[in-house]
Amino acid sequence: MTERPIIGPNPLDPRLTRSVSGRDHTGATVDLRVVEERPLTIFLNSQEVVTAMTIGDYPEYLALGFLRNQGMLGPEETVTGVDYDEELETVVVRTASRTTYEEKVRKKTRTSGCAVGTVFGDMMEGLEGLVLPDTPVRTSWLYALAHQINRMPSLYLEAGAIHGTVLCHQDRPLVYMEDVGRHNAVDKIAGWMMLEKADPADKILYTTGRLTSEMVIKTAMMGIPALASRSGFTAWGVEIARQVGLTLIGRMRGRRFVCLSGDHRLVWDADPELVAEEGSRHRRKGAQDE
Repeated sequence: MTERPIIGPNPLDPRLTRSVSGRDHTGATVDLRVVEERPLTIFLNSQEVVTAMTIGDYPEYLALGFLRNQGMLGPEETVTGVDYDEELETVVVRTASRTTYEEKVRKKTRTSGCAVGTVFGDMMEGLEGLVLPDTPVRTSWLYALAHQINRMPSLYLEAGAIHGTVLCHQDRPLVYMEDVGRHNAVDKIAGWMMLEKADPADKILYTTGRLTSEMVIKTAMMGIPALASRSGFTAWGVEIARQVGLTLIGRMRGRRFVCLSGDHRLVWDADPELVAEEGSRHRRKGAQDE
């Protein structure tokens, strides 16, 4: 039986997709569900930080998680409010005192015009001295998670062209977020963890996207010791994972997976020969969406 997460995708939400008419390869008229994209501007107090393209669900989680994962909102900061204005498509995150990152963003925005592309160095600084917990990861959990997540209702199965990220505890999916950008989906989970004060030490993060350097950095900064994906790796992602001691598992399909970092956490308690191969109806549609 597939266990439902605390929060999961709602593929029936009419705000998230729309029907578009077109023609298929035979010339026949078809109606296709496609994912919506909306701008969301994030403010930290009075400072505009970034405008992100998103599907529009859980904007408060996205804003909090983005600021946390970019190193702009430290654990010592006291968040006094998160205000979302649907009409203006803005989220304002308010803190008890002025943060040290507001001036940094102002300078970077003034010189480059793009805060997102210039805060990468600050994210790397956030990894200095980071020690991730040595919580074991059982291979039986990985197989169970892949089986469950592949069968959950999702916007991906409804419309495609979207990424999913799932926060898991052992073999149970807890929070499943989707968005047009894989980093948005991760940031939503980070925001949920902040508000719920969730302990990251015993969690696994599952993503449908590639295991890039930024995905690795965000997972490590969230304090989660293991990151798994159906997709593949980048060299820099692997290098950073090894530097911080993150367990990095990719190409996780059916009974197969590859661990390129942090295999000391793995407990090999499942016989791969007893795990069913992934059926074609449960495979994601293709690398173009990942």
